[in-house]
Amino acid sequence: MFLVEAKRIVIVIFGALLNAMSLNFFLISANVYASGFTGAAQLMASIFNDFLGIGLSTGIILFVLNIPVAILGWLKVGKGFTIYSVVSVIVTTTALEVLPVIELSEDIILNAVFGGVLGGAGVGITLKHGASTGGMDIVAMVLSRMKDKPIGTYFLTLNAVIIAMAGILYEWENALYTLLTLYVTTRVIDALHTRHEKVTAMIITHKAEELQKAIHDTMVRGITILPAKGAYSREDKNMMYLVVTRYELYDLERIIGEVDPNAFTNIVQTTGIFGFFRRD
Repeated sequence: MFLVEAKRIVIVIFGALLNAMSLNFFLISANVYASGFTGAAQLMASIFNDFLGIGLSTGIILFVLNIPVAILGWLKVGKGFTIYSVVSVIVTTTALEVLPVIELSEDIILNAVFGGVLGGAGVGITLKHGASTGGMDIVAMVLSRMKDKPIGTYFLTLNAVIIAMAGILYEWENALYTLLTLYVTTRVIDALHTRHEKVTAMIITHKAEELQKAIHDTMVRGITILPAKGAYSREDKNMMYLVVTRYELYDLERIIGEVDPNAFTNIVQTTGIFGFFRRD
């Protein structure tokens, strides 16, 4: 258990360093913006510096923006998830202050692409190991725990504001390159960890009752259990069918590994659902 938690801390720190490098080495110098709270902090830092003459760094603003979100996560999501998110924010903030803002290339396209790749890698590996980079991820986690809200709408709205402000305050060319960064970031996250808001899990297991109890102890999701039979072994089994959000995938994988390591699980993209998403 200690080794698992230590590994997750190392992954979170590494992901945070990648996020900071994407900003200080590529995006900030090119006036291209990241997604979510990181992009919002980056844009606010630009506004303070360029229009108000106040020298606030991206790291400090990112830290301040995450304070109320961390409190919300602590109260609504859980201490473990929130602690890892806070570690990610602290490391990102520190790295943004320590690492110099440099211009590795004058080509804005290269900055947008490589900034998106590093940022997407940082977020993707962090999500894959059951943590988050804070910000909108915690907001999305709260919404997924409380009710079936279209989480993507909040991400889309915040990113749309960032792109619009970048175009209005600076140049629309910067806004278009920000779109390129968001696209690359999304594709990299998708390669490392599913970006789909909801996925369907089909679990073939001998321990359906134990798995059902363990899953419901952690998440509020409906489960359908169907009888199944192995075509080769002719053994009677059960298939558990449930829909979860991408934020719950790590918990689901952990539970299956603990309760029935021999279970076979297929995860597929879910484009839409009708009816209740939660367990009554």
